[in-house]
This record gives sequence, C-alpha cells and structure tokens, in this order.
Amino acid sequence: MRNVTMVAFTLLLFAGLASAQVPTSGNIFVGYSFYSASPSTLDLSDVGRPNLNGWDASLEGKVLPWVGIVADFSGHYGQQRFVEPTPGPTTLTVTGHETDVTFGPRLSFPIGKFRPFGEALFGVGHVSTGQGISTSDTSLVTTVGGGLDYKIIRILALRAEGDYVQTRFFSTTQNNFRLSTGIVFRF
Repeated sequence: MRNVTMVAFTLLLFAGLASAQVPTSGNIFVGYSFYSASPSTLDLSDVGRPNLNGWDASLEGKVLPWVGIVADFSGHYGQQRFVEPTPGPTTLTVTGHETDVTFGPRLSFPIGKFRPFGEALFGVGHVSTGQGISTSDTSLVTTVGGGLDYKIIRILALRAEGDYVQTRFFSTTQNNFRLSTGIVFRF
C-alpha cells in the first residue's frame, strides 16, 4: 500500500510540474510599424536613411508571470530616390522590402493599467530590392528594445514599442530603428 501511495504521489507531482511548463497566458500583437533603415548595398552616404512602412506581429507565451518567450514577425516596404552622377546625372529609384523573424525572452511587469516590457530577440532577416538596382540577401538579426502596453479591458490593450534592430546584409552592419504601435489581444 505504501508503494502505491508513493507512485500516486510521484505521478501527481510530475503532472503538476509538467503542466506548469506549458504557457497558460500570453498575448498576440498586430500593428503598424515604421522602420528607419541603413543603406545596405551601396556607398550611399549622401542619400540618407531610407524610411520604410510596414507591419509588426508577435506572439508571446508566459513562462512566469513576468517572463515570456516571444516570436516576432515584421515586414517593411518602401523606396529611396538618389542621383547617380556617372555616366551622366540620372535619378534612380530603388524599391525594396525587408522581412524579419526573431525569437527570444521578454521581461514585463504590470503597474496598474500599464505593462512596460523589455526584450532581446534573435533571428533571421531577408532584404530584396528592385527597379534600377536588383539584389537580395539573408542575414542574422538582433533586436533589442521595449515598450508599453496600456490595458483597455482584460483581453485588449494598446501597445507602443521601440526597437534597435541590427542586421548584417551584404557583409556590412546596418543599425536600424523600428517603432511599432497596434492592438494586443491577451489570453
């Protein structure tokens, strides 16, 4: 009888521990994103930073009440015009888009209706350009940033987020900045 009790207790203990490992809460974010990117393919120091518009979406599963694991997906699109001096002055328009997929931890804690957070995400990005200059590349992506969620109701919040995004397209390092805002669905 004592062995049966020990086996039953052990099974209940392991079942409880196993269920604690599965995220039981989290959130889904979707929204608009503004991306200030570094030029990637040419020495365009006189052109300035391309500004891209796009979307950002993420899925977070809570491991602890203040620690989550995040999968973040984003796409940004735009164009840049510049004058090519040789062989004769011509204006070129380069269109392009960048898609990033990153994963990593997010730390957050509630303060009334607000939930500030910080995150460090790592993954892969792909950039491609067309019209005039056509090329593409894939590289590692590092995203470090944070933001603030404002709770509207229990399952709905608004988010403002800012991130530093470092990419390494075409064997050079780009230092980019991303601002995102949108709706958070919490579960």
